[in-house]
Amino acid sequence: MRYQLRYVRLQTSDHYTGAGHYRGAVTDPRPPADPPPDPGAGPQGDPPRSLGAGPQGDPRWPRASGWLAAGPPRGREPDLAVLGVPTFATSISPTGAHKTPQAVRRALAKYSTWCASRHVDVSSVAAWDAGDVEDPDAEVEGEFRVRARAQTAAAKAKLVVALGGDNSLTYPVCAGAFGDRLGDIGLVTLDAHHDIREGRSNGSPVRNLLDAGLDPARVVQVGIADWANSKSYADEAAARGITVISRTDVATRGIDACLRDALDIAGAGNAPVYVDLDVDVCDRAVAPACPASLPGGLSAAELMQAAFLAGLDRRVRVVDVAEVDATRDAPDERTVRLAALCLLEVAAGYALRP
Repeated sequence: MRYQLRYVRLQTSDHYTGAGHYRGAVTDPRPPADPPPDPGAGPQGDPPRSLGAGPQGDPRWPRASGWLAAGPPRGREPDLAVLGVPTFATSISPTGAHKTPQAVRRALAKYSTWCASRHVDVSSVAAWDAGDVEDPDAEVEGEFRVRARAQTAAAKAKLVVALGGDNSLTYPVCAGAFGDRLGDIGLVTLDAHHDIREGRSNGSPVRNLLDAGLDPARVVQVGIADWANSKSYADEAAARGITVISRTDVATRGIDACLRDALDIAGAGNAPVYVDLDVDVCDRAVAPACPASLPGGLSAAELMQAAFLAGLDRRVRVVDVAEVDATRDAPDERTVRLAALCLLEVAAGYALRP
């Protein structure tokens, strides 16, 4: 069913955020996004389209962009929903991350649907492009829209990939997808940072989820970097009972062992799991479009393997890809391309779920 949410923006320069905080109004002149298309249709509700042909129109080289645009076969429910959540306005660092969901979709045109090393073609996965959430940073209305769209995507598809946007998307996407079950789920973050700052920003989604009822014993943070967090926040994470697997731990033990441990802690008792892929966990050489990425972070291959393992695990219901600023990428668009590859790795994992 197609629908459109309407709201009236407050005519004031400041909006109330709760807990005595105010924030300036969003002034970014973005055009409004379309309402979410129906599964089984093209990304704008058009009839289903065939997979796009690859180089020079070769029908034997289908592009990943065509796979996503085609939608699920008629009469088949989607396996994977892709939802754009272009958050950016509360970012601690200036960012153009609201441009990234569309940039990732365009980058998919550079890739095929076949993963040679895993011997899987993601065209077997029924994907549904659920479009982008309109103005997700708007006070009250924006969060409501994100929650509603995440709830719809999670109800229709077995797995949801949310494309950010900055990391502030994690709280409303998770809260919307799981609703009143938030206390029974687990969270795995791949992130250089703890994200338990006070207030509402891309540095606070884990705190926001904990405050909403998420069990800290089911939170695992993988890739926490040196020189990227304060002792005060590190002490708080430890006091709350959050499991931290540092970048050094990953280098020593390997990403496979670390992520499997993380998923087992977060998903103990077969609990559903949310996985946050904050691309700033990567080395700055491969993620220059992430404002807070550092030298010495994860490799692109490690992040892609983590994305694959998330897709492979049946407990994982939602994955987000966050903190890429498409407007600040290298000329070869390496960070946006990495984000697109993470989407494909999640899909490959899903295709191979036992």
